[in-house]
Amino acid sequence: MSILRARTLDLKETAPLTEERKNNSRRNEQSALEGREYLDCAPRRLVLEMTNACNINCIMCGRNAADFKPTMFDIEWLKYFEPITDKMEEITLLGWGEPTLHPQFPEFLKWAHKRGLRKFFCTNGTRLDRLREDIFQYQVDLVTVSLDGANGDTNNRIRVGADFETITNSIREIMKEKKRRGTPYPYMSIVMTLMKSNYHEFPKFVRLAHDLGLEEAKGVYLTVFEDRMMPECMDGMRESVKAVFEEAAEVGEELGVNVKIPYLQGDDVAGEHAHKECYVGWRDFFLGSDGYVRSCMSTSEKLFHVSQYHTFEEMWNSKEYRNFRKRVNTEYMDTPCRNCYQASFANWNKRDSFIQVGNKFSPDWEKTERN
Repeated sequence: MSILRARTLDLKETAPLTEERKNNSRRNEQSALEGREYLDCAPRRLVLEMTNACNINCIMCGRNAADFKPTMFDIEWLKYFEPITDKMEEITLLGWGEPTLHPQFPEFLKWAHKRGLRKFFCTNGTRLDRLREDIFQYQVDLVTVSLDGANGDTNNRIRVGADFETITNSIREIMKEKKRRGTPYPYMSIVMTLMKSNYHEFPKFVRLAHDLGLEEAKGVYLTVFEDRMMPECMDGMRESVKAVFEEAAEVGEELGVNVKIPYLQGDDVAGEHAHKECYVGWRDFFLGSDGYVRSCMSTSEKLFHVSQYHTFEEMWNSKEYRNFRKRVNTEYMDTPCRNCYQASFANWNKRDSFIQVGNKFSPDWEKTERN
């Protein structure tokens, strides 16, 4: 068991990389550390937002505070990435919506599997039962399931429309099949949004992970998007949170479960900076379900539409991307970056990192013929 922090530069390896991928990843990491604006390497990870639609209604979700026009990722956009699939490590399927709602979701897994890419998706778990065979057929490496309580009463109150028992039973069936097949995949974890009304359950959440046969339990702070959620805000709760985190760590040590938690307020390595040193413009390439490239999921700023450039090289070293890399870790960063709430890079010393009320936190969704 160990205490884990969200990754900012590296990625979780689940299998040895090819020499070409190793070389690309080394060059990519060096470019990120040096802050190069023009890159002679491919991204290490391709992050695709399958859809911004969802089939449940979590009480804290920013979808309730924004105008979410429904969009769906066009599988034809995968053609832009064919030239770099032998260099990248991973494809990650997540975004503002529930990725497994995409009607071609298994086709994305198949596409990535054929190209030897690491595969990761984060899900609300409501459709895991129908994806069990696909997970094993396409050797999905990493799966994270969102649950916001250690029991059905808490989870179902927060995640309206999700059934705790159904989801945990689906997880158990996947882990049972994993054991039957004797495979190392998938590495599964559960993640909990920590808020005033549920954070005390986090040690029991770690026990839940063990009971489900999982290797990791993760906690992330609530992001407040609307005034009505302010009573649930975790800002200013350092000592209470510290006690809960310490208990959770003890449980993890006892049961052999990895516990991934954010820094305590006041202890974040970002110090007085707006956010931690950000590497998304080097390590990742994010494409939204509306076809617009953004630096990451947690920004409202669009760089350009994927159809604006003819090749991936043109996109990757476009003036928009180079300008982003030039500014993101300086005082000239975009306003959304200054108000960063991205779980891996936000500065949890800042009250503003917990609260997005009044900020433009999501893009203007456009339902066009492309969707």
